[in-house]
Amino acid sequence: MTTTMANQVSDQEGPTPEQVRRGRRTAMLLFGLGFGPMIFATIMFYTGWLNPAGHTNNGTLVQPPVPVQTLNLESASGKPLADRFGPDKAEAKWMLLVVANDCDSSCEQLLYLTRQVNIALGKNANRVSRAAALGTVSADLETRWSEEYRLMERLAPVGGGKPAWPEAVDPETGSSILLVDPFGNVMMRYGRDHTGKDMLKDLKHLLKLSQIG
Repeated sequence: MTTTMANQVSDQEGPTPEQVRRGRRTAMLLFGLGFGPMIFATIMFYTGWLNPAGHTNNGTLVQPPVPVQTLNLESASGKPLADRFGPDKAEAKWMLLVVANDCDSSCEQLLYLTRQVNIALGKNANRVSRAAALGTVSADLETRWSEEYRLMERLAPVGGGKPAWPEAVDPETGSSILLVDPFGNVMMRYGRDHTGKDMLKDLKHLLKLSQIG
């Protein structure tokens, strides 16, 4: 093989430094276009920065946000909940998660509330998923679940362990609704003192600001 031919083969074996730099710039640009609005929306929601309407959240902020991994939850098929969130997941959604140790009447009211809020989102309903991590459930609710809450996923602690809930969230003393963003951060909590209108207003505001999830 001649020297000229060898050089040509060598040139074809890998990208040039300029091509590598161009590829990195392109990747960073695509990431910024895709996830920049989500990050910006989260900052604006927490701080109210650049918000002329003076919007304040109705739910209780979880500060600092808690990674969903720490909840140690999995689906009925054994897939970790955390696997569906993150900047590398194209189908990541917002999630309304109902948590309770004993799903009594107040717990079921929150189940109903999340369903109605999800419906009220209209064309944006598919951007928000619903799930429940419940301890004991009455036989009556179990019977009605497949009809009334069939689109609400049931989650359970991995290996029968105990989830590490965010501070101020104690399913043993009361039920709550946790809002998880598409990046997998538990960022807000709603309780029995919050209305569907409160939750709907927050969600509409977040979904309007963000094109991710």
